[in-house]
Amino acid sequence: FILGARGKQDASLIVSVTDDLVAKGIKANDIVNRLAPLFGGSGGGRPQLAQAGSKEPEKIESAIAQAKDMILV
Repeated sequence: FILGARGKQDASLIVSVTDDLVAKGIKANDIVNRLAPLFGGSGGGRPQLAQAGSKEPEKIESAIAQAKDMILV
């Protein structure tokens, strides 16, 4: 799953991936590292769970919309 939260001055994103998808090469930390720059953020984590934060909350919706293209199996 991909979960985003937006405040007035910041935004956060969490990505979780099941073990079967990790085995197929789909990793949460890879997804976060590709999404974070799209909303001016940075992040990291593990293959199953990763997070990112940003000070540009107005960009998070666009980043989440682009995530679908990154995770289609």
